[in-house]
Amino acid sequence: MRTVENLDVYRKAYEASLRIHHITQGFPSWERYRGLGSQLRSSSKSGVANLVEGYCFKNIRPGRFLSHLEVSMGSCDETRLWLRYCLDLNYIEEALYRELELIYSEIGRMLWGLFRSLEPPSLEP
Repeated sequence: MRTVENLDVYRKAYEASLRIHHITQGFPSWERYRGLGSQLRSSSKSGVANLVEGYCFKNIRPGRFLSHLEVSMGSCDETRLWLRYCLDLNYIEEALYRELELIYSEIGRMLWGLFRSLEPPSLEP
């Protein structure tokens, strides 16, 4: 039986969110719990959580799964924004930023591919 854990995008997003969690533990205390660290952890986990939450509807209400995938894609882009803030505020090094940006770009492409594979065909010619 296929579960969400079998999806490559799930595994990649989950691992990335764990990494984000660990990275933010080194942020200044004022950023760690209420500021940028909290926002970054939240958006990275939201991407995975919406994928998981929507997956249970994939066969019974595909439209609902698509909606969750849209939210997951938005969370992925939000994570990329917070990573940029982290770079510009010198909370992370440029090499780490580039690595995480690449990972989240790939996650975004994978989510988009999954979305497109499930999207009903357009009625336009």
